[in-house]
Amino acid sequence: MDATRILAIRHGETAWNVDTRIQGHLDIPLNEVGLRQAQHLAQTLAQRDAIDAVYASDLSRAHTTASAIALAMGQSVTAHTGLRERHFGAFQGRTFTEIEAELPDDAWHWRKRTPEWAPPDGGESLIVLRERILKTVDELAARHRGQQIVMVAHGGVMDILYRAATRLDLQAPRTWQLTNTAVNRLLWTPQGLSLVGWGDTSHLDALGQDETTA
Repeated sequence: MDATRILAIRHGETAWNVDTRIQGHLDIPLNEVGLRQAQHLAQTLAQRDAIDAVYASDLSRAHTTASAIALAMGQSVTAHTGLRERHFGAFQGRTFTEIEAELPDDAWHWRKRTPEWAPPDGGESLIVLRERILKTVDELAARHRGQQIVMVAHGGVMDILYRAATRLDLQAPRTWQLTNTAVNRLLWTPQGLSLVGWGDTSHLDALGQDETTA
C-alpha cells in the first residue's frame, strides 16, 4: 500500500496556552494539566491503536507528550525540527493583548492571515510554514507506507495539516478546533493528505472525572 495513516496530535496544555502567550519556538514545558492529558491520551491510544512509529517536534511540550505515548506503546520518539511550531519572531513571549497594543500593524496582518507576511525579527510567513510542514510530513510518511504513525506537534502545525487535507487556502476562516492532545486522523499518499477524522478528545473525558474526584 502507498498510504500511511497518521495520528496528528497537538501537545498537552502549557501555562502559556492558558495565558494566551505566544510560544512559537520558545521551549515551554507542559503544565500539570498537560502532563495528565498526555497520560490519558497515551493510555487510550495503547488500548485501541497499533502504532509503528512516533515522531515529535523537538520542543519539550510536544516531545514530552509524544514520550508518554511512546512509553505506553513500547516505542521510542524520533524528534524532528520540521514539526516545530511556527516561528513567531517578535510575537514570541507576548500575549494576544500585548501584541494588539504594541504591534498593531503586524497584529492586523496576523488576524487577516496575510500569507506572505512574517512576524518581525525572524518570524515565518504562512507560506513558508506550510512548505516546511508538508515537506516534513511527506518525508516521514513516505518511510511508513502501509503503516500507522503518530506525529505530535503544535497548533499551527495542526492548522496547516487540516487545510492541506481539506484543500482550504491559508486565508480561509478557521472553523475547526485545535484542542490540546486532540487526536486528528489523516491519510497520506504520494498525492497528498486526506481527512479521516478530526478533534477526538474522548480520552479527556477520563481527565474530567479525575478533576472532579480529586
